[in-house]
Amino acid sequence: MNLGQQILFLLYALGAVNGTILGLYLILRKKRSLASVLLGVLLLAMSIRVGKSVFVSFNPGLPRIYLQLGLSGCFLIGPSLYYFTRTVLEKVTKVPARWKWIWGIQLAALVITGIVVPYETNRFAWNHVIVHIIYAQWMAYLVATGVLLIRTGGSRFLNILLAGNCFIFLAYLGAFMSLWSGFYLGGALSFTFVLYLTIFFNLNGAGFENAAPRAERKKIPESNAKTLLERLDKALLDNELYKDPNLKLSDLAQKINIPPHQLSQLLNDNLGKSFSTYINEYRITEACKLITSNGLLTFEAIGYEVGYNSKSTFYAAFRKIKDTTPALYKESVENQAG
Repeated sequence: MNLGQQILFLLYALGAVNGTILGLYLILRKKRSLASVLLGVLLLAMSIRVGKSVFVSFNPGLPRIYLQLGLSGCFLIGPSLYYFTRTVLEKVTKVPARWKWIWGIQLAALVITGIVVPYETNRFAWNHVIVHIIYAQWMAYLVATGVLLIRTGGSRFLNILLAGNCFIFLAYLGAFMSLWSGFYLGGALSFTFVLYLTIFFNLNGAGFENAAPRAERKKIPESNAKTLLERLDKALLDNELYKDPNLKLSDLAQKINIPPHQLSQLLNDNLGKSFSTYINEYRITEACKLITSNGLLTFEAIGYEVGYNSKSTFYAAFRKIKDTTPALYKESVENQAG
């Protein structure tokens, strides 16, 4: 490469190198969250894809394994973006079992395909079949992310992140379809923009983990709130959801088909309660029924039965809701009955 080509190579490769470093940092840092891990995976997947396009463009003689790695990276971009967006919007802190299954199936398909049908000896299959599946999956996740942001209102960071990903996708898709082959490396430049956007938001205190749209402070109209609360009460009682110790606000919002931020607004602004307080009231009400009707259960067993993971958590919640202990509550009820 001459000097001009070397400068261009460094310019295009800069994003891939920095993206790899930042991605690994987000995944491996001690105080990492689920959102940071997913964003790290997204940056690594995009770095692999961008790095492949840069290195192959400036050195076409590289082994075909680099092409396979680059296309494999594409397969992870869509899922990473979608589940990162959901994690931020729904404030998910622990990976749901359903997500594990979805990721597991996709990773298994990626690894098995790479082993059974390597690019080096199956170029036709990769260039005419597998690549179409990869781009279709990528596009499907982009559409799903867009629908999610439209439904929730999104945020500036998430909307720009999606836009940048769409531009990268179009750059590579257009090059693959020979629509604008001269713009093949535009994806690398777009990724560099997305990368520095991520860094900018974090350095300015707008961290991606706080990028969820804020619920409007105006209360939900009483007529609408009444309907939502009835649906909420029915969902909790009919399925006894409050007994699930891992119940999250996002899970409950999904049950009644509203965005998590709207459920949070309903509870905080219309009822003046936090999600934990709201659920604890259901649990303690059920606990009181068991205390007065089932003398065979210990207080600790009752706590586990209504959704608490420990005796201390149950006692603390009981005291907060009833301003007394389970034992004193039982004694007072027995005295009244006597």
